[in-house]
Amino acid sequence: MKGKTFLLHLFCILLLFFGASSSSERHGNNDGANAKQVYIVYMGAADSTNGSVRNDHAQILNSVLRRDGNALVRNYKHGFSGFAARLSKEEADSIAQKPGVVSVFPDPILQLHTTRSWDFLAHQTRVKVDTKPNTISGVSSSSDVIVGILDTGVWPEAESFSGEGLGPIPSRWKGKCVPSHDFNSSRCNRKLIGARSYAVSGVQDSPRDENGHGTHTASTAVGSFVKNASFYGLAAGNAKGGSPESRLAIYKVCYQGGCSGSAIMAAFDDAIADGVDVLSLSLGGNFGGDIKDLLNDSIAIGAFHAVERGILVVCSAGNSGPDSYTVVNDAPWIFTVAASTIDRDFESDLVLGDNKTIKGRAINFSPLSSSPKYPIISGELAKSKKSTLADARVCTSGSLDGKKVKGKIVVCDGSEDDIPPKDKGSRIKKLGGIGLVMVTDVYGSEAPIYADIPVTVIYPRYRKSIYNYITSTSKPVATILSTRTVLGYKPAPTVPDFSSRGPSSLSSNILKPDIAAPGVNIFAAWSKNGIENVPKGRQPSPYNIISGTSMSCPHVSGLAASVKTHNPTWSPSAIKSAIMTSAIQNDNLKSPIRNDSGVLATPYDYGAGEITTSEPLNPGLVYETNTVDYLNFLCYGGLNMSTIKIISRSVPHNFSCPKDSSFDLISNINYPSIAVNLTGKRNVSVIRTATNVGELAETVYSPTVHAPSNVIVTVTPDKLHFTKSSKKLSYKVIFSALKSLENDLFGSITWTNDKHTVRIPFVLTK
Repeated sequence: MKGKTFLLHLFCILLLFFGASSSSERHGNNDGANAKQVYIVYMGAADSTNGSVRNDHAQILNSVLRRDGNALVRNYKHGFSGFAARLSKEEADSIAQKPGVVSVFPDPILQLHTTRSWDFLAHQTRVKVDTKPNTISGVSSSSDVIVGILDTGVWPEAESFSGEGLGPIPSRWKGKCVPSHDFNSSRCNRKLIGARSYAVSGVQDSPRDENGHGTHTASTAVGSFVKNASFYGLAAGNAKGGSPESRLAIYKVCYQGGCSGSAIMAAFDDAIADGVDVLSLSLGGNFGGDIKDLLNDSIAIGAFHAVERGILVVCSAGNSGPDSYTVVNDAPWIFTVAASTIDRDFESDLVLGDNKTIKGRAINFSPLSSSPKYPIISGELAKSKKSTLADARVCTSGSLDGKKVKGKIVVCDGSEDDIPPKDKGSRIKKLGGIGLVMVTDVYGSEAPIYADIPVTVIYPRYRKSIYNYITSTSKPVATILSTRTVLGYKPAPTVPDFSSRGPSSLSSNILKPDIAAPGVNIFAAWSKNGIENVPKGRQPSPYNIISGTSMSCPHVSGLAASVKTHNPTWSPSAIKSAIMTSAIQNDNLKSPIRNDSGVLATPYDYGAGEITTSEPLNPGLVYETNTVDYLNFLCYGGLNMSTIKIISRSVPHNFSCPKDSSFDLISNINYPSIAVNLTGKRNVSVIRTATNVGELAETVYSPTVHAPSNVIVTVTPDKLHFTKSSKKLSYKVIFSALKSLENDLFGSITWTNDKHTVRIPFVLTK
């Protein structure tokens, strides 16, 4: 990518660590308590009359402000009520006390969920690559399902957004294709049916994607079928999204500096009115907080109102793994997606002068010969006089002697967390080196892209072989081979280290993340202006290969759209349940899924497991989580009824928070997974209700329990007998610990009939 684009990506990631101060700096001078900055004023469910909503907003603003025509930034009036305005801290505090105001909070800056800051693989998304040159099979030529993408915009000229073969735009669509200086409304078609943008102050407004992230995620979710796609010959095949028959609506909320919370809420507000069916967000804020903090969470607020209106909201889990309690977007009404690998690898081998070949991983288009004839040296042996051995071993800046490096392949043992791998390759090249071997496991299964710089990444277990050879001869030689695509790689899937982990800091009584999907080395469409690392003499690729939970999220969004196409009347929670209960927990070696490090993965890593693509279309049973479940969740988390009635438009007349509300009761909301706190308790029971959506009205399901050895799990009744008049049946699960738990434990309950297998995972916390 171009230099300024990389700096933009780096700046976005830095903002993740300096979010609070960055937000203030971005929205105005923050010197002094009365300095103005943008605040979001959230007022719960929207009134049915837009005019009255605007009047309410104006009255509140006028009550604390003198006449200021520039104060109001945005109104929210479709899916929920509120506004964004430039206020002082004193004015914001005053508005927070007004009747009908749920919360007032500074406009946050959220981040796109790509890989770590040192990894240049900028953004996120995924497209399936079919190595068979067939046309789309097994799907209808047209669908009325509409997927909305909140991201960096779209590159409308990409082949993935062709509307060829699709029927007329659904008549219920109320959205717009908003023109701008570089985006004509004619760019929209029967695939790309809507495009809006929400520019912040000082940024030119346009839905066009200048860096590629939004294009990548959109094409991963619903990209049209494209023949003979590749990234300069790698990952070659036919590209398509998860639901190529679905329609696409773009909401550009991310610009230079990040993704504004006020813009995100405006996009949610418009998307609800426009008529989308699925919303996909490959972005998020910081992890941590409790249930009351949801009232200051732009995504959680927008998602709550979207789900209330029947829209499924899918979000990435974040890239702060492998530490625990790092998952974000973990409200129960959000479908939270972790990342996993696929069975395709990008191999760039190191060949030593003794003809020993060591497998490496990277994407490069090395001009070196396949014969090992180039001198090779370790960083330690190339140490400059002023450097330490430790710095030279890692090849830090200034640690190597250019005279020793010139004309050689350099082996650097380890990596610098703050230096992108591309930059280290460039550093070696500037010193006169002709190639780089990085011995490290920090990239795991990711394949960094280096373009023309011959670079490969080698696992530390091969360190000894490399160093033994270098020191065994006076003139060691080697070569780095150009990357080749390896299909059928095993084991896959695995969970990469970067994928954020549970438990949820919001509530350990809800298992998060919910599901895992491909998010490593994902191939999808890209923006023409956003590509980096263009091989010498080549044109910018219309595709890119990148990693992150940003890539895994649109895989689930596309799958959800496909499920919706086949089951148009299903609720968001039914679709979510179908995907979760049909997930797998084994890799292509038929062994349990593991992490990058080789350790067995748990539901804290992958939720219910890895998505499957056909089983969710007809899952047999679903667990529907309704609005009352979510209202109870808010009650159990400590919100009072007066606040809840303002937030929700669907509070039943006879609903009230239970008098004995507690966090542990959260385990009883009808979620397609179970999380129970067994601390100091012998027995804990929960209830789940399953709905028969199978083709047989009369059917019997029986349970199979997989439980840890020191826990007894009892399911009653021991059969679920569904009939035409009994489509919903409940069962109780009793967890009995034989001794105090030393660690969190995991298991599952699987209901089966003659055709369907419906699995629900559980976690028992100590």
